[in-house]
Amino acid sequence: MSEWQALSERTVYENRWVRVNMADVELPDGRHLDHTVIRLRPVAVAAVVNAENEVLLLWRHRFITGAWGWELPSGGTGEGEDPAAAAAREFEEETGWRPGPMRLLLAVDPMPGISTSHHRVYWADGAERIGHPEDDFESSRREWVPLTRVPELVERGEIRSASAVAGLMMLHHMRAT
Repeated sequence: MSEWQALSERTVYENRWVRVNMADVELPDGRHLDHTVIRLRPVAVAAVVNAENEVLLLWRHRFITGAWGWELPSGGTGEGEDPAAAAAREFEEETGWRPGPMRLLLAVDPMPGISTSHHRVYWADGAERIGHPEDDFESSRREWVPLTRVPELVERGEIRSASAVAGLMMLHHMRAT
């Protein structure tokens, strides 16, 4: 089977967070189509597990989907920033806890059919409380949640973020076996 070929791309919108392009794509049978491409910075996600086998989660509302849910701290990586350092930075800013050494857990592309958004999920054993979260507006509360509850929370739709579901289910699997 042949690959789709992007022959050209033009930007139709851009800001510091996102660039939306239109691509002229040639299909294997020679037909052409316009395809939207959303280009985003890579995302770093942080999961920290404490000695009680709990993970620190953020409870927040997402106005785009109109839903409340548990999420892992995350954010875009800066230009040239190490993704593991970005994950640790986001964790500290959003929770008020400084994580231990970050290790890559997994990498996912949540929407590869339309977006370059590449998510790297990092995890650490333990964190040190350093104070009130700098970015406390990012969530209404922060709680240590037992990893054993993760499948139930996913099933109930309380964890909806693709990278959070993937990372937390992987941690649950690793810690439950």
